[in-house]
Amino acid sequence: MATKHELILEHIKHLEIGHKISVRQIAKSLQVSEGTAYRAIKDAENQGYVSTIERVGTIRIEKKHRGNIEKLTYAEVVKIVEGQVLGGRGGLYKTLNRFVIGAMKLEAMKRYIEAGGLLIVGNRDQAHEYALKSGAAVLITGGFETRDEVKELANTVDLPIISTSYDTFTVAAMINRAIYDRLIKKEIIHVGDILIPFSKTSYLQMSAKVLDWQTMNKKTGHSRYPVIDEQQRVQGIVTAKDIVRYKNQTPIEKVMTKTPITVTETTTVASAAHRMIWEGIECLPVVNGASQLIGIITRQDVLKAMQMAQRQPQVGETIDDIITDQLTEVDEGRFQFTVSPQMTNHLGALSYGTMTTILTTVTEQILSKQKKGDLVIENISLYFLKPIQLESVIDISPKILEVTRRYGKVDIELYHEEQAVGKAFLIAQFIDRY
Repeated sequence: MATKHELILEHIKHLEIGHKISVRQIAKSLQVSEGTAYRAIKDAENQGYVSTIERVGTIRIEKKHRGNIEKLTYAEVVKIVEGQVLGGRGGLYKTLNRFVIGAMKLEAMKRYIEAGGLLIVGNRDQAHEYALKSGAAVLITGGFETRDEVKELANTVDLPIISTSYDTFTVAAMINRAIYDRLIKKEIIHVGDILIPFSKTSYLQMSAKVLDWQTMNKKTGHSRYPVIDEQQRVQGIVTAKDIVRYKNQTPIEKVMTKTPITVTETTTVASAAHRMIWEGIECLPVVNGASQLIGIITRQDVLKAMQMAQRQPQVGETIDDIITDQLTEVDEGRFQFTVSPQMTNHLGALSYGTMTTILTTVTEQILSKQKKGDLVIENISLYFLKPIQLESVIDISPKILEVTRRYGKVDIELYHEEQAVGKAFLIAQFIDRY
């Protein structure tokens, strides 16, 4: 039987795109508490079925797929520019294909305005009206409003007209950055991308006994199973170690590990991998906002996903990419980089975060020559002996202290004009590839 949480989620999924949702309305129509309704709406927002906009409310939107994550909805534009919706709220869920800056005469502007677009323009009523009639939404900059007739037109054609206090070019930069951020996020693999769904997951009920674990083990060959209650909520994990020396009729509830580690669909694969390595476990239950089991991930699938991600061409450059691109190996085992403006703090000296990124990259490169496989930096001790200034050329001399089957220890010294400016000690843990 479906839980109240599941019923609310299904109700939300079947609402018309653009429908406005409220906690009180959901609670009243489905006869649930407002707390239950609130939690389910938040879960629906995390899953991408609804979006909450300040001064507008929560609306049902079309769930985005990974293929169009770089596209923005008009609702997201409102959030980005801290805007106010003047009209056309019914079209906030729609996705914009491109945006045009209206810094030209209307006749010239007409060549670029098209359906599904967004016109970014100042206090120009005729341009607002033309864009809406052409199927494009409007973003008015400088805090200006528009005529009531234009607002009514926006409501009629279901295309939003938004006002923001920012200037035109600041707004364009903000939207550009948001799209670029999504290009980077597109390449980040989440648990939801690789999980084994509930329908294919092996699990045990709270009423099960040790004998049921043995039967399941013979059937699947696995040794670790989540334990769920009647509402499909995860209550524990039972492994081969847990059942040793217990009789066949012993209840699973007595031998299982209670309150196990779980992850959600939005957890990154890198984070899940770190938990699995740190805790020494082979699989993790995946739960929704109501702690209900929706699938599992295995250590083997996680490592395959991480290795595949490393082989994919990146669409967007992260700050780490920009920093490590400037790192060069000048001799065997000796590296060099020049401190650029992106690497500095507000005082113009090399930042701690940048230094950590560079040292981590160096450690990964030299240890990968000693032992094949992936690795995770487990500990880093960093000492700045002198401030490292902008445009300084830094020489890095790493030295491997010890390499075992599971760990590598590296000592690194940094020099500027042959004077020591920093020192670091790193410990990395190796991950065996399956």
